[in-house]
Amino acid sequence: MAMLKFALYDYIPKRRIRRASFEEIDMTRRILDFKDGRRYASRWAARAVNCALSATNLKETVIVCIPASCQRTHVRRYRRFSSELCRLSGAANGFEHVRVDGKRRKVHMGHNREEADTAGNIRIDDTFFQGKKVVVFDDICTTCRTANAFIDRMKAAGADVRMTIFLAKTKRMNSYY
Repeated sequence: MAMLKFALYDYIPKRRIRRASFEEIDMTRRILDFKDGRRYASRWAARAVNCALSATNLKETVIVCIPASCQRTHVRRYRRFSSELCRLSGAANGFEHVRVDGKRRKVHMGHNREEADTAGNIRIDDTFFQGKKVVVFDDICTTCRTANAFIDRMKAAGADVRMTIFLAKTKRMNSYY
């Protein structure tokens, strides 16, 4: 059975933003504000994700965010969001059980589509996740490689990963646009 993966919104990369509609530009700004850890955007994203998951009983589920490239960015981007989403949804918060040591190479920044390096510097509390139902969250999905690598790591830690939700997916701009 394939695991459910879905995105709530479209994200327009900066190099394509000139071709975007006003609504797409506004949504992309909100998503980038979320990535920057702005309070309003964290609350907005938590409410949006909670609304999308509202038909799902999350009482026995842990929500965990795919780590950012370094611990400082990970905390800025996800601590407040995770806390608010778990408060709204009733899910357990897995934020404190995943940590980033050092810096991970930002694959998307160099337009390099190699596998994301998620093995060496991400620490997962295997004891905490062992046998637990997990929903994985990430901000933007472009190729799904980072998400797939993290899901594999979570499964290796004993987690039962049920679904992955992305705030947004990178929209491919067609030439007719």
